[in-house]
Amino acid sequence: MRDISRRGLIGLGAGTAAAMGLAACGTQGQDSTLPGRPGKGGSGASSSPTATARPLGDGSTADTGKQPYQPGKPVPLEPGETPPQFVVFSWDGAGEVGNGLFPRFLDLAKEHGAHMTFFLSGLYLLPESKKRKYLPPNNQPGASDIGYLTDAHIRATIENVRRAWLEGHEIGTHFNGHFCSGFGTVGHWTPKQWLSEIQQAKAFVKEWKTNTGFSDLPPLPFDYDKELIGGRTPCLLGQDNLLPTARELGWRYDASSPGGRQRWPVKRQGLWDLPLQLVPFPGRSFEVLSMDYNMLANQSLNTTKAPAYNYPGWRTQSAQAYIAGFERAYRTNRAPFFIGNHFEHWNGGIYMDAVEEAFKHIAREKEKGADVRLVSFRQFVDWLDVQRPEVVSKLQTLEVGRQPAGGWKEFLSDTATGKGASSDPSKAA
Repeated sequence: MRDISRRGLIGLGAGTAAAMGLAACGTQGQDSTLPGRPGKGGSGASSSPTATARPLGDGSTADTGKQPYQPGKPVPLEPGETPPQFVVFSWDGAGEVGNGLFPRFLDLAKEHGAHMTFFLSGLYLLPESKKRKYLPPNNQPGASDIGYLTDAHIRATIENVRRAWLEGHEIGTHFNGHFCSGFGTVGHWTPKQWLSEIQQAKAFVKEWKTNTGFSDLPPLPFDYDKELIGGRTPCLLGQDNLLPTARELGWRYDASSPGGRQRWPVKRQGLWDLPLQLVPFPGRSFEVLSMDYNMLANQSLNTTKAPAYNYPGWRTQSAQAYIAGFERAYRTNRAPFFIGNHFEHWNGGIYMDAVEEAFKHIAREKEKGADVRLVSFRQFVDWLDVQRPEVVSKLQTLEVGRQPAGGWKEFLSDTATGKGASSDPSKAA
């Protein structure tokens, strides 16, 4: 077990099933409910692709046109305007393994008119009987530290991924075999090996009909070559060598950085670097990464089944950590807040309850009229990319928990001309 300290278990975060032997891992205006948006006042997304769907490849995917339930076209901030508070909930692995967690959080998002990002593990669409199709870098053919799903769970995953996209959520990637230690760890992979891993992850999504033989299921309603613009690596390892490959593939962001602070993001090698963030950990003198695993590792160390008498206090502590992170950003520098999780039942499911409690707290602020936007990573970078460089550079100067001097109106009042700001936001501090 690595450093359980102020650094919040940096490098362990994104689903260290291998390290612990775990089974699970794997707009313009306010972001309000849109006409027809599933949720309050909405009619819900259709369960069928549009009539103009164009099958792709073996029919596992289809181009169905513009994704439903997207925010309006983003526009630049006006001089002196307060930026919105963006919040992104993301899920590593995104497999439905019969515990009902994937639809539980789709339902929660639907109820509140929110969007999320699901980082799908490609192997979750590949039957174990076909595992030798997977050729992981520096590992034996078919090797995987997260295992393979049953046929029933593959079907459920396909159905929930399909529903997620139709309800406006983003489908990113968590790659495949989730190797976090030893010679084969993703932390040692070269850019060329990352390219192989990505190509295979995409192929498993684009060829699930061939691999599974499930001819009765409709296609995933998106072109994955266009949909896939970012991901999160296993255990937050290997970003340095992933980025050159991601840039060549045209990705727009990466969420693999091993531990960030609650500040406005910068670019690395041409991609927005969107890390999990250190947030206050109630009752402790250090901060913790904004992910369920890091809460667990600081509470129960190397077990996912600690004595149950701990659960109520740990559940509250985890929920309050997320809420504290949100409140700190919202009340001060308005840095986007990123939360990562897995569909898991660690320690009696307390981390799922904690993230739901935090989600509802944030959603209530939005519903009371606060300019809070519960979005996917794609939707956030869409907004970020239309902002003037001088505005982004100015936002990037704000430290964690620091309000802008003189208030937002004064702080961003001179950005129309770019006075006093760098023209390249990727080079800001």
